[in-house]
Amino acid sequence: MKKTILAAAFMLVAMASCQDKTKDKIEDAKEAVGTEVEQKMDTVSEKVEKAIDSTQSKTGKILEKGAEKLNEAADKLKEASKK
Repeated sequence: MKKTILAAAFMLVAMASCQDKTKDKIEDAKEAVGTEVEQKMDTVSEKVEKAIDSTQSKTGKILEKGAEKLNEAADKLKEASKK
């Protein structure tokens, strides 16, 4: 009986010790995942900002070219109307 009680007590101590270690590992893993997610979000955010800037730049250039062509066409119409 004494051995059974000692074995049960030993098992409880071992389980409690393992439980603390498991909690620590879970906490460490949670922090690591949180950090990784933040880094990924920052990377995605930077890529999106670059894509937006690139698109805006390209759109601006296209609009400028379109405006130049409209001005050229307007000038040609003015010249044609003078003749």
